[in-house]
Amino acid sequence: MKAIVQQRYGAAPAVLEVGEVATPAAGPGDVLVRVHAAAVNAADWHIMRGDPWIARVASPDIFGRRGPKHPIRGRDIAGVVESVGAEVSRFRPGDEVYGDLGNAGGGFAEYAVIAAASLATKPVNLTFAQAAAVPLAGSTALYGLRDLAGVRPGQRVLINGASGGVGTFAVQIAAAAGAEVTGVCSTRNVELVSSLGATEVIDYTQTDFAALGRHWDVIFDLTARRTLADCRRALTPVGTLLLAGGGVFEGGSVFGPMGIQLQGRLLARAARPQRLLPLEIVPRAAYLDALRDLIESGAVTPVVEKTYPLDAAAEAVDHLEQAHARAKLVLTVR
Repeated sequence: MKAIVQQRYGAAPAVLEVGEVATPAAGPGDVLVRVHAAAVNAADWHIMRGDPWIARVASPDIFGRRGPKHPIRGRDIAGVVESVGAEVSRFRPGDEVYGDLGNAGGGFAEYAVIAAASLATKPVNLTFAQAAAVPLAGSTALYGLRDLAGVRPGQRVLINGASGGVGTFAVQIAAAAGAEVTGVCSTRNVELVSSLGATEVIDYTQTDFAALGRHWDVIFDLTARRTLADCRRALTPVGTLLLAGGGVFEGGSVFGPMGIQLQGRLLARAARPQRLLPLEIVPRAAYLDALRDLIESGAVTPVVEKTYPLDAAAEAVDHLEQAHARAKLVLTVR
């Protein structure tokens, strides 16, 4: 089968190559999916680059010494079930599905094997390209806002990085929960964020939300560019700060976005009654089922900035890691 293969760390144009590899086989609890589309995530370029350096120590099952342990990038896929393992009863060949392969990847290919527990039926009102944009970003937003922060009607929620992959979902999910949503983004994305349901949009090139003297019940920081002190200053005394972030490549780093998450863990107890909560998302079909309900009801719609053919995967990843991409980038495989 055709796949985008990586053997060493480096920049996308240099290390992501089109190649032919063996079609994987589904294990007992797995599903073999004929991939129609695969989304590009910040996780892809972080692993591709081996950045931040600390991740090579913290995640030895993903990061190798000279290159990733798994040669095919791509977490998010949408496609059609080709075959199922002996222990799988939820899916059958021909089903249209979407799912998150985890950091091991494997989605930038014509076929991918995924655990049935990380797969769900595709929303009927989405194309494969739209569906591929959902799993990681949508699950991160849902898990953070619903499960960790417990967002309720009437709460004030600020999304820092509202025009990004997770941010576009977070704005819609918070609005669907009845929150008053403030989105923070650049000038070119103000109209987009407003259209997603934000009550207010702050252009960070003109205004610093942390210097306004205002307070939000929940702040979802998706940039890893603000200090904990800045974010806590803008929280209510019992507010919740959700810490995540992908960012863009800035020449390599020791801690990258993991730095602010580590600080959050270390200061969490001292910060009480404010809550500092780093996000660690584990792929689960339950998130995808909940997202499908939101999508089919019309409450949430994935935003795709651009699609690329599979052969142009290096271009897509390069765009994501070098520029502030709007919402999601997706590879079309079929």
